[in-house]
Amino acid sequence: MKKLQLTAIFLSLLLLLAACGTPNKETAANASKDKVQKIIVGTGTQFPNICFLDNKGNLTGYDVELVKEIDKRLPNYKFEFKTMDFSNLLLSLESNKIDLVAHQMEVNEERKQKFLFNKEPYNIFPLHVVVSEKNTSIKSIKDLSGKKVIVGATSNSANLIDKYNKEHGNKINIVYSGQGSDDTKTQLKTGRADATISTPFAVDFVNKQADAEQKVVGPAISNSKVYFMFNKKDEKLKSEVDQTIKKLKKDGTLKKLSTKWLGEDYTVQN
Repeated sequence: MKKLQLTAIFLSLLLLLAACGTPNKETAANASKDKVQKIIVGTGTQFPNICFLDNKGNLTGYDVELVKEIDKRLPNYKFEFKTMDFSNLLLSLESNKIDLVAHQMEVNEERKQKFLFNKEPYNIFPLHVVVSEKNTSIKSIKDLSGKKVIVGATSNSANLIDKYNKEHGNKINIVYSGQGSDDTKTQLKTGRADATISTPFAVDFVNKQADAEQKVVGPAISNSKVYFMFNKKDEKLKSEVDQTIKKLKKDGTLKKLSTKWLGEDYTVQN
């Protein structure tokens, strides 16, 4: 009798230990969920075809949809967007309010001192001289001497034309518009400015959306590669994003996104 009682007690202990050691489905799901790291992605809403609000107020564009595709392929992360003015993106990254910047970022020495760039570029950023469709006197950057050129302050375009102007005797009258301002297309259309510096896909966008009557002239004056920017501590995230971009290039997804949003394949196949 005692043996039977001891056996029963022993079996009961085994069952109890098994129950304690085996998590239920809800516990397992929660544990799995806890392992997913949230990544806050800083971007803008005023960059045509790249990151902007559509007619329903939804955030979309090439950089936005690329991040969403990366999110699908990295189940250990959850990417969430936080929109802000371009001028606040780097400050937010530096103060750890965001983890990643998606806004067609170019590498420069000042940025490299503070932040990480991934190694795999996801497209090139072709900048051209842009004028009114009615303008027949400006055919390339060489024709901008004595002309008024309007560009967004702190933009890639501003940096490029400022540098060119300094190297060529400061003969161009450069003025600056606010980020996301309609001032550029208004001044070009009315003739108050002679030119701006922009991309073919941005010109296509404003012509379709606002009848801006702009055209691209001359060859590209810059074909910079663009990257995502990260906090210095996020080497692991940077590496995983790089590997994902390579896969997106290899399977043709990146080319499809570029063609859809930018009008042709601007991806960097290297």
